[in-house]
Amino acid sequence: MLDPSRPQGPKIIAVTNQKGGVGKTTTTINLGAALAESGKNVLLIDLDPQGNASTGLGIEAHDRKLTTYDMLLDDAPLSKILVETPVDGLWIAPATTDLSSADIELVANEKRSHLLHDAVRVAEMVSFDYVLIDCPPSLNLLTVNAMVAANSVLVPLQSEFFALEGLSQLMLTIREVRQTANPDLRIEGVVLTMYDARNNLSRQVEADARDNLGDLVFDTIIPRNVRVSEAPSFALPVLTYDPQSKGSQAYRDLASELITRK
Repeated sequence: MLDPSRPQGPKIIAVTNQKGGVGKTTTTINLGAALAESGKNVLLIDLDPQGNASTGLGIEAHDRKLTTYDMLLDDAPLSKILVETPVDGLWIAPATTDLSSADIELVANEKRSHLLHDAVRVAEMVSFDYVLIDCPPSLNLLTVNAMVAANSVLVPLQSEFFALEGLSQLMLTIREVRQTANPDLRIEGVVLTMYDARNNLSRQVEADARDNLGDLVFDTIIPRNVRVSEAPSFALPVLTYDPQSKGSQAYRDLASELITRK
């Protein structure tokens, strides 16, 4: 049961990479589940119009009465949007395809970059230890809203050719948000995903990432794992679908590393 009497607020992390298919939503779902498994109260905010984080946690479209679209565009309170997931301690603010028009509709709003920031600065948030925002695979107004609202940014990086090249624009966007709207925004870290230790390319991407980004790269690496790929089709985190899989253990390790990072 959520305890609204707790005084401190949550750590808010935007999970983002403008490149699609890097394991962003998979990481958001499974990191959230791993944090919840460790005893934390966790909220996922689905800001991706595809709504995959919502679907991946078993929230059917007809059960998404109010969504993040309503929160951003119609001032629906966060408390009316939250849906409890099948994972104990894990809640979600779901999304639908309605969110795909939000970028156009937000342009005329003077507070267009601060809408999520304002929406999550409410009393209900003190009940959570972590808030993970699943961003769309682009650097649009929704992603900027996430960065303005967040304390930090976590970047999933697929272990493939050209992986690092796409980071430059993301870093520029983070710098711009720091300069204009959220000076305290920091990079939580970069997590390597879909890693195949048998593959020379994966090892080379890891070496390049650690050479270029140093301590920003998490020690934990998320392996390419069939159980991680299968879990969304059962609308479950991999930690529930196959708790003993290598993918499940990797996300537990990532959660532990995140909790202990300063």
